Amino acid sequence: MVMFKKVKSFMVAFSEPDKIYCSGDKVAGRVLVEVAEVTRVSAVKVLACGVARVTWAKGPAQCRQEMEYLRFEDVLALEEQPTDEDGSVILRPGNKYEYKFGFELPQGPLGTTFKGKYGSVDYWVKASLERPACPTQQVKKRFEVMDPVDVNTPELLSPVAAKKEKKVSCMFIPDGRVSVSAQIDRKGFCEGEDCWEQGTGSGRTSKETPDIPNIWVLSLAGDEICINADFENTCSRIVVPKAAIVAKHTYLANGQTKVFSQKLSCVRGNHIISGTSESWRGKTIRVRKLKPSILGCNILRVEYFLQIYVSVPGSKKIILELPLVIGSRSGIGSRSSSMASQTSSEMSWVDLNLPDAPEAPPCYLDIVPEDHRLESPTTPLLDDPDGFDSPIFMYAPEFKFMPPPTYTEVSAAPARDGPGGSGITCLDPSPASCSVAQVDPCVANNNVQ
Repeated sequence: MVMFKKVKSFMVAFSEPDKIYCSGDKVAGRVLVEVAEVTRVSAVKVLACGVARVTWAKGPAQCRQEMEYLRFEDVLALEEQPTDEDGSVILRPGNKYEYKFGFELPQGPLGTTFKGKYGSVDYWVKASLERPACPTQQVKKRFEVMDPVDVNTPELLSPVAAKKEKKVSCMFIPDGRVSVSAQIDRKGFCEGEDCWEQGTGSGRTSKETPDIPNIWVLSLAGDEICINADFENTCSRIVVPKAAIVAKHTYLANGQTKVFSQKLSCVRGNHIISGTSESWRGKTIRVRKLKPSILGCNILRVEYFLQIYVSVPGSKKIILELPLVIGSRSGIGSRSSSMASQTSSEMSWVDLNLPDAPEAPPCYLDIVPEDHRLESPTTPLLDDPDGFDSPIFMYAPEFKFMPPPTYTEVSAAPARDGPGGSGITCLDPSPASCSVAQVDPCVANNNVQ
């Protein structure tokens, strides 16, 4: 049995491990080598590749196609390290050796890193360690590339609309029709973004579990698609309108085509009974975290559609597809800055149209005649929630008569002697008030009994 000299560590490390590269960017890194015993190394080579690959089985045949975006090869050397005549070096234990490398990505369109059911776009750097009388040892490290999609072009900012109609029949007997028409304000959108936000656990329903004051919850932030649609149902069945974002992956190999579709998010409307219609005005569906559209690859395409459809019982769905182009929030053509500036300009009406102080309400003395005025002054009903100086006042301009004097019901014994006494005590000592409060003794006695 042949025992080969062991290599303690052999790895590839990028200078910017978390960076997403674009065309023309420089990719730099190091090949790290550490040995457990004295080892002679003939060469350390590096190979960088970027390949789009499609493959699937069709019966006994195999459909396969490849497209190359990047290929870079180089032989690395140690800095300030003596070499032999054949170019080999001796590595000793206890030291860490670094072989530096760097290359530029090609100018022009590159396929965005992607992995699908029948194909992928992959970029990697592979390092090879060659030693005399030993098998070549290899290590591979992947990096991510993105082809920026500019969603600010006039084509992607223009509205998209379509309409469709279907005649429904039952046993070859016409049963009316179902129609749908829809429009969205633009075609290009930015991908969603996963955001971790700090919140509380007050939404828990278990009484045994206490509220957690500081927990992190995952929320999805992204562009919203506003849908304006009209649905009409003249058939005898109840139909349901729905909308969904659908991803469509198209793979091409050996003259064959393979299509894979996936529904990503969905919203639905109310049931539409026979002879009625429904309209959507500004119904929204959020763009979740998606891979950007891949439109420039000859063997692989990633497309997105807004699918607006109506489910008809006993018949096929009416499907209306509006094309979407998903851009990257971190790419050059990001809409984040443009949308932020647009939002700030649209919200400027808050500062322009709000007055410095609200107009004061009319004075109580001006709207109520002197003989109809209330004795108590007007008091604030509630404080202004916006923090203005003037509160909201309560007044009654429609009041026509003075209120009756205040009185209370007492026991059956008359409150005062004399004819015409009643079981009602007047709280207002004025004679006018007492005369108003007098009632028929018979009626008062009946009420007490």
